[in-house]
Amino acid sequence: MATDDLRLRDASAVLDKAAHENFPVAPFFLPRAWREELMAVYGVVRLIDDIGDGDLAPAAGHARCLGVDPADARDPLRMLDAVEADLGTVFEGGVAGHPLVRALGPAAERGVLTPGPFLDLIAANRQDQHVSRYETYDDLVAYCALSANPIGRLVLAITGTETPERLRRSDAVCTGLQIVEHIQDVAEDLRRDRIYLPIEDMSLFHVSEADLAAPTAGASVRALVAYETERARGLLNEGTPLVGSVHGRLKLLLAGFVAGGRAAVQAVSAAGHDVLPGPPKPTRPRLLREAGAVLRGEG
Repeated sequence: MATDDLRLRDASAVLDKAAHENFPVAPFFLPRAWREELMAVYGVVRLIDDIGDGDLAPAAGHARCLGVDPADARDPLRMLDAVEADLGTVFEGGVAGHPLVRALGPAAERGVLTPGPFLDLIAANRQDQHVSRYETYDDLVAYCALSANPIGRLVLAITGTETPERLRRSDAVCTGLQIVEHIQDVAEDLRRDRIYLPIEDMSLFHVSEADLAAPTAGASVRALVAYETERARGLLNEGTPLVGSVHGRLKLLLAGFVAGGRAAVQAVSAAGHDVLPGPPKPTRPRLLREAGAVLRGEG
């Protein structure tokens, strides 16, 4: 198979992960231009996260696209540096080496996007390489400002709807989505030697790291998960007025984001806050009910 075909296949494998997110990435009802730009953004965001999590497969193919020796393909910091350099190329009007980064070219050329949100995401993934525990909730929220909030800001940039108030509401939604995802993935994150439950909260509920490694959650872990889930719910509720501030198809998209978070919160609650056997996932009917409630302005 030709090298270009291999590169496109590897890029497609990254984009295919969009179907497994808690929120819609680029649904069919959006204008084609928005869908294309949202998928271009998603591709780079997923690439950055997969590098940081060590989930990039086959890593050597992506390394070649980025001009990295395949022998260094499993070095997250080296790969993140290469993505940052490739982003610099595309935002300076050049042709990026990686097809996922190259796809940002049209939006970058039109001035729709800036590199700042992508650099924040890279910073978050660099942080993941040396920070695996967060002492306080405020520390975790600061991390989410790098790892999650840029996504909403990119969506608002693509749709031309940025205002200070919308950015604030968007940040609340994105942080809430990130926290509920961490809650769903406690067991998976622990296998990577990462814990996104604040240490001070674990102490408050008398939860040890050994408790999180159990096959099922005891009463203390469930109480801790319920506490953090309510925090996520509060953030999602704080950000929900963002949906009512826009109109048309963008309103449907943002309702989908909020509904995805609310449905995930409901799934965690329905599991009795036992997330250790695996991430509780919302059903499609639950997602649709939550989307309807968000659109109707129900809390």
